[in-house]
Amino acid sequence: MENMEMLNRIQLRGFVGSCKVTSVADTRVARVSVATNHCFKDRSGNPVIETTWHNVTAWEKEGIDLDNIDRGDMVEVTGRLRMNRYTNSDGVPCQTVEVLASELKVLDKRQ
Repeated sequence: MENMEMLNRIQLRGFVGSCKVTSVADTRVARVSVATNHCFKDRSGNPVIETTWHNVTAWEKEGIDLDNIDRGDMVEVTGRLRMNRYTNSDGVPCQTVEVLASELKVLDKRQ
């Protein structure tokens, strides 16, 4: 196992729900929510669509055009997963998972 390479990579294709661009120091960063769907049939044979929302963080320094991302656009995201652990204001331990984007491409603009 010593020679086995570690890998943390995710690729998503879905629709933008929201995109908020802010600045950190001199670099802009976008926090984007992306919805993906998984379709399957339940035990009765009825179609079910399961939507998962992903929190994506994209830094301008990665060469991503942050001005071209709008709600409803179909995007493709490549990046890595990062888990954040914190304690909320009530003292309850929480965790979130975010995608740190290395690439974010707009595939289809909302009409």
